[in-house]
Amino acid sequence: MTAKEFLSAARRTIQMEIEALNALENRLDDSVNVAGQIIMQCTGRVVVIGVGKSGLIGRKIAATLSSTGTPSFFVHPGEASHGDFGMITRGDVVLAISNSGASSEIVTLLPLIKRLGTKLISFTGNPNSAIAEAAEVNLDISVATEACPLNLAPTSSTTVTLAMGDALAVALLEARGFTAEDFAFSHPGGSLGKKLLLRVGDVMHDGKEIPRVKAMTPLKEALAEMTAKGFGMTTVVNAQDQLIGIFTDGDLRRCVDRNLDINTLTVEKVMTASPRTVNKQVLAAEALNLMETHKITALVVENDNQAPVGVLHMHDLLRAGII
Repeated sequence: MTAKEFLSAARRTIQMEIEALNALENRLDDSVNVAGQIIMQCTGRVVVIGVGKSGLIGRKIAATLSSTGTPSFFVHPGEASHGDFGMITRGDVVLAISNSGASSEIVTLLPLIKRLGTKLISFTGNPNSAIAEAAEVNLDISVATEACPLNLAPTSSTTVTLAMGDALAVALLEARGFTAEDFAFSHPGGSLGKKLLLRVGDVMHDGKEIPRVKAMTPLKEALAEMTAKGFGMTTVVNAQDQLIGIFTDGDLRRCVDRNLDINTLTVEKVMTASPRTVNKQVLAAEALNLMETHKITALVVENDNQAPVGVLHMHDLLRAGII
């Protein structure tokens, strides 16, 4: 094949799968609502079963359901016949995927599913098949033809099956009021999970690590506190331990530019009053946005009584994976 012929074959394949998806959209009916209601009423988990390519797609559907608020897992029907059927309980819903609707490994399980009293939803391309007729509801995943020119390799049919699984998962997500924070809880190791779960209080420095001086502290002592704590700044508090300002490396440079005598000054005279602060319950990602917007490398964390309870440095966000 020439490069042009490869490109033509690729485009033809994609176009055929698009047509199959359009046909799926046009024939969607109340069966989707019935399937959704069955799963919403489920007190257990959605157990997805399938053989061959349908099994591979089933694994992905189970993963998508689980990550969007519907607990789910995949069981190979062949293994279910040899002990793994014990993983299925009465409160579960079985989602059986078979393009033909006649996969022998699944058909073998139908009497057991019925005896257990577990509800069955099917994805098949044949509404008159054994699996479809045994199900409470069948979702039609039929295609006019596979994108494979031999009409043999599962191509359009697996694309349609995956799309049907995604459609059901998203509908369930919306029905449950599933939020981005809920999603983050199922993806705690990912970048999104960290951004939606980590709060300032989880990564800030607190206690004795907070640089702190009184308003009348000599500037030389404030500089020593800054050096000891290593944040390039120190908080300045009043007699009630309330934050009234901060003194930073930038403030020190401005003192030098003005030819001020740092040996005679108190920190109150040269501090930055009313600095930007955050509460420890604020998302770390929000704090990062504040720091980037105002071009600052450290934020004071204060409580409701305006007392400094922590310091958040840009390096802390970097180590936490927020940046």
